[in-house]
Amino acid sequence: MEIRKNRPVFLNLLRIRMPIMAIQSIMHRIFGVLMVLMLPLVIYLFDLSLMSPQGFDQVSEFLASPFVRILAAIPVWALAHHIFAGIRYLLLDVEWGICRDNARKSAWLVNAAGLLVLVIYLGVML
Repeated sequence: MEIRKNRPVFLNLLRIRMPIMAIQSIMHRIFGVLMVLMLPLVIYLFDLSLMSPQGFDQVSEFLASPFVRILAAIPVWALAHHIFAGIRYLLLDVEWGICRDNARKSAWLVNAAGLLVLVIYLGVML
């Protein structure tokens, strides 16, 4: 007779193949948190730029540096992906694209559109 063990099973999350809709949902959440965490820096830079002409020059100089331009690609991608995914979720709420095939296509479209905005940004800024 075989004895069943009720111990927890170790799941290797790197070996689980998630559907594209799950990946897109996780990215939407991560990018949302990233944008919230960036708010203090954005507010500080905005405040500094409005303080005085010297503060504006400091912020302009900071944002014009090549390292910051490349680093700014992350929030641009995050914002673009978050907006496209939000539109997708609004359409899902009105039951457009509910079936599995359409949901997969729309998730791929969101990811592709976010990457397209990133490529356009990098092409323009670099």
